[in-house]
Amino acid sequence: MFGANNQSINQYKKVSIETGVAAANPVELIVMLYDGAIVACYSAIPYVKKNDYSNKSECIFKAIRIVQSGLRMSLNREVGGEMTTNLDALYIYMTNLLIKANIENRTEPIEEVIRLLTELRGAWEAISKTEAANVRTAANSASSANDIAYLEKV
Repeated sequence: MFGANNQSINQYKKVSIETGVAAANPVELIVMLYDGAIVACYSAIPYVKKNDYSNKSECIFKAIRIVQSGLRMSLNREVGGEMTTNLDALYIYMTNLLIKANIENRTEPIEEVIRLLTELRGAWEAISKTEAANVRTAANSASSANDIAYLEKV
């Protein structure tokens, strides 16, 4: 009885995520990657505490995949300069912490990664809001210019 309901909920979540990804700009996608890595890290902590090695490893490796294949691979090394180099080093550091947490079955390294990811996510979210405000300003300016051009024709 509940299995079918859970399956429907999971399908809805999948569609919701896919829709969000399709509608997101590049900065919003980065924020989504941070969200995914943070959730994976938080999910691992109870498994570490319960010594559930299989589920702990699954969550930790999900976080590692997001950091390595998502965040690290999205770095633009040709344009980013020193900031890209620093972020790359930080992502490698986070990956090493997660590997350490998995091997030693400890929560402290995971908690440090969560702290770092959360701080970086906040910075990217601020960029996203600034970018959205700039787009709205540009759209309003274009609309105003069109209105003025129309009025001048009349």
